[in-house]
Amino acid sequence: MKRFWVTAFLSICLLSCDSAEDRKGRFLLKGNTKLAEGDLKGAIKFYEEAIGVDKEFEDAWLNKGVAHQKLRNFDQAIRDFTQALRIRPDFPEAFYQRSLAHLDFGENYKAISDAESLIRLEPDHPKGHFLLGLAQTELKTYDQALQAFNTAVSMDGENPEPLANRATVKYYMGNFEEALGDLDKAERLDPSESNIYNLRSLIFFEKGNFESAIEEVDKAISLQPQQAYYHNNRGLYKLFLGHLEEGIEDINYSLKQNSRNLFALRNKGIYHSLKGEEETARKYLQEVADKDPEIPLVKDFL
Repeated sequence: MKRFWVTAFLSICLLSCDSAEDRKGRFLLKGNTKLAEGDLKGAIKFYEEAIGVDKEFEDAWLNKGVAHQKLRNFDQAIRDFTQALRIRPDFPEAFYQRSLAHLDFGENYKAISDAESLIRLEPDHPKGHFLLGLAQTELKTYDQALQAFNTAVSMDGENPEPLANRATVKYYMGNFEEALGDLDKAERLDPSESNIYNLRSLIFFEKGNFESAIEEVDKAISLQPQQAYYHNNRGLYKLFLGHLEEGIEDINYSLKQNSRNLFALRNKGIYHSLKGEEETARKYLQEVADKDPEIPLVKDFL
């Protein structure tokens, strides 16, 4: 992210007084400090102070958007990034952040458009190709996603993120051994990345190795104890091992974090099916089938 450097000039005043450049720079730095501390609303206030001094201050618009994005105010974040790009149309970081916000907001085609703009601005940088891979994965166009991640990996083979995401695409395509190879490389580069272990657990589950699946997802939970998706996956594995009550405890925890998670609703349906509670099971499973009939296991249990 571009840093703002305070500029000095000779004042015609006899008294020493702050320039607009000084003031907006101080507000930006204070906002950045709040952002780093996790005080997102405090950061936004300082960025707004900076914008009040200079409405064309693209860095303040950019960082305000980042703060809103962290607060999951995606529509406002997109508006902020768009303002930064209006001021500076060749602002790579603004395209990057807006593409991420579009992804979080479910606007995958807009995310692709920003990723392509970033690639045109920085053709030798992997970030645009990485974003393109994320968006194509969301659209389930896996061949194109794989191509984008292959490019990102070739440009930056020491970054675990493209490797882990390429492994995700290979998992969706059923190329489990290739996916495990990418995960092993990613783990060597960054053993603290929790999604590596979660994805490996999903592959073990698909291979019918439920105990190894639990071992791997436990590693993910140890790194991110409150991640609802990890608890939901562990709950599913426990169901298949016959530990129904332990499994539903994890699944209910996940649903408390996100009551609209279709995979958690599916797993709750599976729990009731395994308990022999057919009517309740059908209610959950049919709800999931109506919203996304392609989710695995739903048709089997219905």
